[in-house]
Amino acid sequence: MVRVQTEDFDPGGELEALIAGRTDVGASVSFVGHMRARNEDRDVETMTLEHYPGMAEKVLGELEAEAHRRWPLQASTIIHRVGPLKPGDRIVLVITASAHRQAAFEAAEFLMDWLKTKAPFWKKESGPTGDSWVSSRSADENAAQRWTASPKSK
Repeated sequence: MVRVQTEDFDPGGELEALIAGRTDVGASVSFVGHMRARNEDRDVETMTLEHYPGMAEKVLGELEAEAHRRWPLQASTIIHRVGPLKPGDRIVLVITASAHRQAAFEAAEFLMDWLKTKAPFWKKESGPTGDSWVSSRSADENAAQRWTASPKSK
């Protein structure tokens, strides 16, 4: 399940909804990304996340499908917020559910690494020194590179 939305989300409620009534799930992993008040060496008061409607959902769906191809997942959820955000606000939620913890952990890491580098979202930070569009970070690119090797086999 993939959603791009302006509204906040409830991580616990989303996890419960994902695994409700399932007896084939032995492990679930969730990741919540929050907006920080400081990015690198710059104070940030607000951040605006923009996306290309339709394209962002398509790419997120493709990333989710790739995770399901690589790992034996029973279920997954990706929620990404857009619009204006303040420090402390939740930005992204990734939940993966599998029979075993290793697959759930690896798939969640894969999804976050690829979300940071492949999903069509643009961030503009605003603070005391003005506005600035956020460029991709080499650390994120390097993290995503580990998944370009041969896919994990189920």
